[in-house]
Amino acid sequence: MVGHGAAVRSSSIAACALAALAALAALAAAATLACAPGADGTTEIRLWAFGREGEVVQELVRDFEREHPAVRVRVQQIPWMAAHEKLLTGFVGETSPDVAQLGNTWIPEFVALHALEALDARIASSSIIKEADNFPGIWATNVLDGVTYGVPWYVDTRVLFYRSDLLRKAGVRSIPDTWDGWRDAMQKVRRSSGATYAIFLPVNEWAQPIIFGMQAGSPLLKENGTRGAFSDSAYRKAFDFYVQLFRDSLALTAGNQQMSNVYQEFTRGMFAMYITGPWNLGEFVNRLPAEMQSSWETAPLPGPSGDSSGVSIAGGSSLVLFRSSEHKELAWQLIEFLSRPTSQARFYQLSGDLPPTYSAWKDSSLANNRRARAFLTQLQRVRPLPAVPEWEQVATKVFEYAERAIRGTMTNDEALRALDAEVDRILEKRRWLVERRASAAAVDVR
Repeated sequence: MVGHGAAVRSSSIAACALAALAALAALAAAATLACAPGADGTTEIRLWAFGREGEVVQELVRDFEREHPAVRVRVQQIPWMAAHEKLLTGFVGETSPDVAQLGNTWIPEFVALHALEALDARIASSSIIKEADNFPGIWATNVLDGVTYGVPWYVDTRVLFYRSDLLRKAGVRSIPDTWDGWRDAMQKVRRSSGATYAIFLPVNEWAQPIIFGMQAGSPLLKENGTRGAFSDSAYRKAFDFYVQLFRDSLALTAGNQQMSNVYQEFTRGMFAMYITGPWNLGEFVNRLPAEMQSSWETAPLPGPSGDSSGVSIAGGSSLVLFRSSEHKELAWQLIEFLSRPTSQARFYQLSGDLPPTYSAWKDSSLANNRRARAFLTQLQRVRPLPAVPEWEQVATKVFEYAERAIRGTMTNDEALRALDAEVDRILEKRRWLVERRASAAAVDVR
């Protein structure tokens, strides 16, 4: 998930909360399970975690319990597809956990609901959690209006995976750091390497067109996050670059659902480059044949004007403390335990999730992994996504209109104008609230 901030209610929040109310009956029994001392005198802390992380963290909390014999951590593992609804339902039904994993794109929404505890005072007195030890762009996803609500747990961003053998065959020794150089390299790969296409940019993903926009300097949203900025010159430059890759047959015009097996196609040479995330470090090792293991590498993303412009998205999950927790001190100690460099390094070894701190990256399992180094470099060049709870709705519209331009059913200008109109509609409630707040502030000043 990918991060933001701004504590303003939105129509999407209200809609989701109402949907959560409908599920309360199913949670009536769960409401009686609030944290309380057990019969043996222990205190129970509830931790919600999602997907594979929910399975892995159960191994880590055993060590926490050994350090705190009077505490038991009850981990609830929730499928990612059900996580958002479960969190909202828990909040509305007053059955939220003490601590939860929260995708950092969800933090603004739960701050707007006043569900999360502010953490600045606790962080200031912590000997473990230090802002300076975290990648700045990742840390920023947890800060809304100057207040910190989450502690990064693991990080996610996008880099370039590529066939080093095919690039060498095309006379490309390394990934260029500028768009012009990168495009030239793609043309060489298409002409001379034997690859059918230079790159796979799934047309049903929003990450790539958003990354290019961020690299070009676009804010993506403007006017305090209340309107789309996609028709502005910065995003237009990025959009033209992105769409032209497809029109020049350098990029394969396909979505993930049309690619039967991305690892087989990469091996076959259907494409030589692929923008993707850290989960594929392990997948490429496990799914590519043995003879391919010396023929792929990773690199930070090129940018319009070189290294400093080669930014990527700041994603991942954070640990948050719910305001409703009855055991905040113990819950905070659990967050500190999971934030230790040793815990983060072990979490990486168990899950493959990249740690958010420089300290944890000194562990040999990462320091000696040459393909992970591209992520270390890229994580120092990440930017938070717009700080609005409606971001995921906006992101869906980005790839929908980008695909229409790619497939030629709209011109670039038509697609961007229509995208801005859709985004403005999505943000209409937010715009009204911001304008109302500004009017109220002006009256107070008078």
